[in-house]
Amino acid sequence: MNSLRLALLCLLLAVNSWAQGTRTWELTKYDEFEKGTAHGVAITSDGTLTLAPAFEALYTSPSSYLWSLAADARGNVYAAAGSPARVYKLTPDGKASIIFAPQELQVQAVVVDGGGAVYAATSPDGKVYRIVHGGPSGKTPEGTHPVAEVAVAQEGAKPAPAGETPRTSVAVDSSYSSSVFFDPKTKYIWALALDPKGQLYVGTGDRGQIFRLDRGGNGSLFFQSDEAQIRALDFDNAGNLIAGTDGSGLIYRISPQGEGFVLYSAPKKEITAIAVDSLGNIFAAGAGEKRGPAPPAPGSSLPTAGTVISMPAITIGPPGAAVATGGASAPPFTTIPYPNVTNLSGSEVYRISPEGSPKTIWSSREDLVYALAFDEGGRLLAGTGNRGKTYVIRGSQYTDLAKASANQVTAFVRAPRGGLYAATSNLGKIFLLGPNTVKEGTYESDVFDAKSFSKWGRFEVRGSGGFDLFARSGNVDNPDRNWSQWKQVNLQRDLPVDAPPARFVQWKAVLHPGTQPPVLDSVTLNYLPKNVAPDVEDVTVLVGFRVPQGAHTEPLSSTANNYEAPVPAIRDKHSIVVKWKAHDDNDDTLRYDVYYRGDREARWKLLRDGVDERFVNLDSDVFPDGGYTIRVVASDAPSHSPEETLTGEAVSPRFEVDNTPPHIELLNAKLEGNQVHLTFRAADSFSPIKRAEYSIDAGDWQMAEPVGQISDYKIENYDFFVPIPGTNAGDSKTAAVTAGKGATAAEEHTIIVRVYDRFENMGSDKMVIKAAH
Repeated sequence: MNSLRLALLCLLLAVNSWAQGTRTWELTKYDEFEKGTAHGVAITSDGTLTLAPAFEALYTSPSSYLWSLAADARGNVYAAAGSPARVYKLTPDGKASIIFAPQELQVQAVVVDGGGAVYAATSPDGKVYRIVHGGPSGKTPEGTHPVAEVAVAQEGAKPAPAGETPRTSVAVDSSYSSSVFFDPKTKYIWALALDPKGQLYVGTGDRGQIFRLDRGGNGSLFFQSDEAQIRALDFDNAGNLIAGTDGSGLIYRISPQGEGFVLYSAPKKEITAIAVDSLGNIFAAGAGEKRGPAPPAPGSSLPTAGTVISMPAITIGPPGAAVATGGASAPPFTTIPYPNVTNLSGSEVYRISPEGSPKTIWSSREDLVYALAFDEGGRLLAGTGNRGKTYVIRGSQYTDLAKASANQVTAFVRAPRGGLYAATSNLGKIFLLGPNTVKEGTYESDVFDAKSFSKWGRFEVRGSGGFDLFARSGNVDNPDRNWSQWKQVNLQRDLPVDAPPARFVQWKAVLHPGTQPPVLDSVTLNYLPKNVAPDVEDVTVLVGFRVPQGAHTEPLSSTANNYEAPVPAIRDKHSIVVKWKAHDDNDDTLRYDVYYRGDREARWKLLRDGVDERFVNLDSDVFPDGGYTIRVVASDAPSHSPEETLTGEAVSPRFEVDNTPPHIELLNAKLEGNQVHLTFRAADSFSPIKRAEYSIDAGDWQMAEPVGQISDYKIENYDFFVPIPGTNAGDSKTAAVTAGKGATAAEEHTIIVRVYDRFENMGSDKMVIKAAH
């Protein structure tokens, strides 16, 4: 019987130590799910997890940046790259080779015409090159240069510098040759676009010009913008050229005759990408904050929406012909995206309807859009940095679709067998997105910190289709540091989590394809923190101050980093304010009791109980003169039963209260000639005398020094001479004149003395003296 009672008692104590309100950790919103790690799982903006399209890395190039992609009819994909500048060819069977290696720093854009010729634009001070295959005979066309003349025989032969990812070795395809197709004599070439007639449009920078080239490379200035940079080009369904600029974020519609019309002046300064859907809607991405209007070219004005610009046809000669130059300007900020750089206030995506009405349909403060494209289903995809994410944007809804193992997704192009090729920078890779979904997707939640040692209950999951749930726990915030193993959660039997009690916990969902697609809408974990006593610290006592009426302190949270807004205090000689800091790791509601104890006293006496705020105002008059300490006890009783309540406490530094003013003794004053000889004693029962002052005949108060000059005792003696107002001490002639007038005021003087102790208590006395007759 005794052993049974002992067992029941131990069980009761164990239950009591855990018994406080059950809490929940819930993930049901996009912002909550986004903090986790998804592999093959898409996160929708309305807060659901679904299977994502397959996202497979096909090739890692030796270049750091891939800027543009193009594909030919045979399924080959071509990538424009920088650092080093290259054009890579990736065949449908995954074989990569270099087909172009210029001397410039970047190959910025690439397109392929219907005959298989590749056009590549370089920067800075670049040109447009035409790259062709040598043909079956292996001979290169006249006037062209084999790629082997400018490229190394083998890429990646040198070891990568320490700390960098090793570069993939790639062969040079010497059957390709290149020639200068067009030299615009501009600083930058940002974009290329081919129309159905095979005419090539070249968007350039530092003078904002667009050139149009025929199949032979003969070019003309097609359009002159007032902006410095033409950053993006595409065609609408009517054959008009759509161009986006950097500077004022303008989106132009330019007719085949070269007449420009500003469709939209975006809130952002740079248009980084353009795409047009089958219905004629124009989608554009903007980035960068405007800092006032961009300066127009000399003699021109900045166009606004609706402005029509007509350009004369200016013929440009063959490659190498001179073009008139103008003032150069700085390149757009998206030129070279380095990892982890600031995103310059994020990005926006705009939709311009066929009627011309613009609307912002997506924005992000964290992601910068580099590329826009449409998948086979007509959904708009946005490739972003600097987190390497690809989004699907549908109206006001969006989906975090895939995350690349690189910092920026910079380009898309249709894959011949379905899906999209995607290019990235930092690292320079080529991926295939889709067309099929992944065979299995996993999602790991962010690590949850319960703030204290906790027991884990059961999961409440809302979803459909096939998925499994796993959980693990640990006592450090890094799961790789000796956490428990993943254990599957038995959702069918509704059992508690098979994870040991700890401070941190994490869950993982594995989604499986099936006749009903898996969808996970909400995951909630019930848990029970072990009750922890509250902490009280920094008890401060301010004598002669009080907190004004109406002031209050906000409830503290364990996630608030112990920051507390300062409690205001104003001077009040008859008050004492006691302030303290306190927190509870369980985020329990706290109540406070305040006690005091005088010097040489053993028992604490209660001053206030059940205090809600973290301060109290006290009346100093209830404290006799002396030294005291304050004790503040915090209790989590409002959140627990009496048996489960825990307390914490702290004691203030010693402080002193002195409400008794000093007094003046032995005040004596004598007239000696034209001076008053003044003597008195100041005494205080508790604190030293701070200062003494005197006034004669209601004159200004004057400081008086004690005998010995230093005022540091409870009793101080004063003995000094002062001149009578209106006379000059020692001047007998003045005194005689004064006496001869017979004025009554000169025969009587009122002397007032006041003294202060260190607590600004004040005592005073006065004396009237008369001149002897």
